[in-house]
Amino acid sequence: MQGKEIGMDTYKGKTVLVVNTASKCGLTPQFEGLEDLYRKHRDNGLVILGFPSNQFANQEPGDEKSIAEGCLINYGVTFPMFSKIDVNGPDAHPLYKYLRTELPGVLSNKVKWNFTKFLIDAEGKPVKRFSPTTKPDKIDQYLEKNVLRKN
Repeated sequence: MQGKEIGMDTYKGKTVLVVNTASKCGLTPQFEGLEDLYRKHRDNGLVILGFPSNQFANQEPGDEKSIAEGCLINYGVTFPMFSKIDVNGPDAHPLYKYLRTELPGVLSNKVKWNFTKFLIDAEGKPVKRFSPTTKPDKIDQYLEKNVLRKN
């Protein structure tokens, strides 16, 4: 959110959960569960990357400053949050174009709503797509069984 480009190689060797977020969505309380997930597993190599998007019912209308303040004040978010992007369409961010191709959804590869989650393993391979309504505690169960290394 500071206007710097960050390459995915920054997260080499990490398990990465990519999430498109919105601050005015009914699913916004998932920020709390995502932060809990991040704090629980960051020492085991998990990083969560939040990408605000205003493509769904104008639920992320704010600028970077208001988005960052809302995430911190309302949910205590400490995982990395990035600038607002498009996740679908011709202007979709390249990361989302790639993830949607590698992990297509039901009926199409489009992101259907806010809080769609994509899991990338420590080798950089997209391994699982979670629906917007999948709560972080369900993702935690998946991580512990299938993905995370233990220290």
